[in-house]
Amino acid sequence: MKVAVAGCCHGALDKMYETLELLQRRHNVRPDLLLCCGDFQAVRNEADLRCMAVPAKYRHMQTFYRYYSGEKRAPVLTVFIGGNHEASNHLQELPYGGWVAPNIYYLGYAGVVRFRGVRIGGISGIFKSHDYRKGHFECPPYNQQTIRSAYHVRNIEVFKLKQLKRPMDIFMSHDWPRSIYHYGNKKQLLKMKSFFRQEVESNTLGNPAASELLQHLKPTYWFSAHLHVKFAAFMQHETSSKEELPKATKFLALDKCLPHRDFLQIIEVEHDPNTGDSLEYDAEWIAVLKATNSLVNVTQSSWNMPEKNSLHAKWDYSVTDEAIKEVLEELNHNLTIPCNFTLTAACYDPSKPQKNMQPVHTINPQTTKFCAQFGLTDINDRIQQAKEEGSGQGECEDEEEMDSNGSAEEPSEYNTDNSGLSSINPDEIMLDEEGGDEDLSTCSVDPSPDHPPEFSTSFSDIRIMPDSMAVSFDDAMDSNNEDLEKSGGSKQGEEKSSTDRRLKRIGGDENGNSGIKKIKRRNQAIYAAEEEDK
Repeated sequence: MKVAVAGCCHGALDKMYETLELLQRRHNVRPDLLLCCGDFQAVRNEADLRCMAVPAKYRHMQTFYRYYSGEKRAPVLTVFIGGNHEASNHLQELPYGGWVAPNIYYLGYAGVVRFRGVRIGGISGIFKSHDYRKGHFECPPYNQQTIRSAYHVRNIEVFKLKQLKRPMDIFMSHDWPRSIYHYGNKKQLLKMKSFFRQEVESNTLGNPAASELLQHLKPTYWFSAHLHVKFAAFMQHETSSKEELPKATKFLALDKCLPHRDFLQIIEVEHDPNTGDSLEYDAEWIAVLKATNSLVNVTQSSWNMPEKNSLHAKWDYSVTDEAIKEVLEELNHNLTIPCNFTLTAACYDPSKPQKNMQPVHTINPQTTKFCAQFGLTDINDRIQQAKEEGSGQGECEDEEEMDSNGSAEEPSEYNTDNSGLSSINPDEIMLDEEGGDEDLSTCSVDPSPDHPPEFSTSFSDIRIMPDSMAVSFDDAMDSNNEDLEKSGGSKQGEEKSSTDRRLKRIGGDENGNSGIKKIKRRNQAIYAAEEEDK
């Protein structure tokens, strides 16, 4: 099965799909699935633009609205996660995932699905330590703080993913797992992005939570975006016992969408030929959602996840085979995700712009049905109830922080927020943390041109990768192997081919163990004109 993987899309869906069509015409390669690693920007109208955390000059309608309205249809099944430049009000409607347009599926705050037997997981947003232990309390209309905190990773999503035991084939995060740069060509990375040096040398570049998830899930592939640079790495995981087969993860970070190179990769993934072409629920993930439903928090109070200590009577929320079997029986062994996309907002009309349109808090019927089917808490419904009871956003500022047992605040597992850059990254949108020059009432609704320029005849924006990852392991390692202490690099040449064979599997046989992490960063001139990019 051919899988296309894209970096930051930034709403340029027409360009992305036209690139795939060009790939088919010129190379007779047609992907079966497209994955996008965040900053997708599912902007439906002018109100959505106001909910996107970018300076006003970068707020452009782009082309998603054409797919939302039905004017166009995604030519390939597209699955994406959220980043830090999104129409947060739109994605917030689907905390457990759902269709944002026909054939375009959002994984939610965190999620796991299956396609042709391949298990695909992901976590949305970026890491910010001071919001990590809070609940999802934000709702539109956002203020200068909540328009940012809405896309910050929360510990409950990480905790849920840590309960998974069955093997993961593909995992996506927007920001990079911290320390992953030690497993690739670090010299080349710093040559391209010299302003990363301080964070790389202090090992503070990246998402500390995603790093734990990488060690726990041990997926065959891990894809990220966010930093607008292509980077490959190969991480050999330690085994917990002599009986356990060695596992390794092929990591790839992708650049942003056109006109930049390397924003798209094609990989060949082994799949189950006996399965259909529908996107499916993952039974273990549904069981975990049910098991952890009592932990849902919609307040600003800090909330520590259960740990094996005297404060928590229960800390293991992983699920049994029996619980997974119950999910399968509930669904009559039909895991197909229903194609129940519904319009929940007016669509942008270029002939009738509505620059004063305001965002509203919406409960999506897809979420209502999903929660009713599996007995889950509808987070948005809970937020609305809290607002009606007078305990909505903005009223917890002076409350003493409490953990999930109601006791005084425990120290955070991440004491210092080093996930951002102390140096200036010229390839990222810079947002003033105090919200200085950002005007939430301003937006531009100029759509992209109907007929974008012809693509370069060099076709440099595509990288076709047959069988596993076509990125050379030599490219992922420093020439002197100084960065291979953790990945067993001295044996790389001998083990490469056998490891490749082991990695090509369908999720479902082995167990993983550990945790997750995510980074935080601000993408920059992504929306700028092509001349600026050059």
